[in-house]
Amino acid sequence: MNQFGLPFDWPAEEETSDFIVTAANEAAVRHLESPGSWPVRAALLTGPRKSGKSLLGRIFAARTHATVIDDADQRSEEQLFHAWNMAQETRIPVLMIAEHAPPLWSVRLPDLRSRLQATPVLRIEAPDAALTEALLIKLLSKRGLALMAECAAYAATRLERSYIAIERAADAIDAASLSQKRGITLPLVRQALEAAHLIDSQGGRREQSPDEAAND
Repeated sequence: MNQFGLPFDWPAEEETSDFIVTAANEAAVRHLESPGSWPVRAALLTGPRKSGKSLLGRIFAARTHATVIDDADQRSEEQLFHAWNMAQETRIPVLMIAEHAPPLWSVRLPDLRSRLQATPVLRIEAPDAALTEALLIKLLSKRGLALMAECAAYAATRLERSYIAIERAADAIDAASLSQKRGITLPLVRQALEAAHLIDSQGGRREQSPDEAAND
């Protein structure tokens, strides 16, 4: 695991802290490091909700002055078509960001569809254990709370593999620490995750139901 450092002139805001790189997102990050070698001056970045797609896009734009189009699947197809063509003409890359790539994202405009078929798709995968641990530590650190490595590892081996579950776990641990007015310990983490229905009463992984997933 490592971090994708920010440029020196990047705004020093809390939300723009370093992007954590693990096997779950390394392929996407490495592709973005070398836009000069892209087969076309365009790429499509996809991944689950809360996976850091937009943050990675902002880092890429700051480093390369690229055009970044977030929520591309909700944009005008004519806008995307012209942005793709402009990137080829100016040699300034365009990065489109969406949760899914076509054909899950339906594209009606034939000329845009053909261009997207020629565009590399970069995917951020579901979080692996290393990324789950690092994100939990990072999220709680932002709130002024120290999460020991053994506590992060305990949670990472039991949480559902989703970025939303990681955020819910951080919320639950934060709330438990605040209500009990004590630091984060392994028993507190287990109690917090059980109370939030993120793990079962035996400390095992609790998979999200279809109804819960639809409400995220």
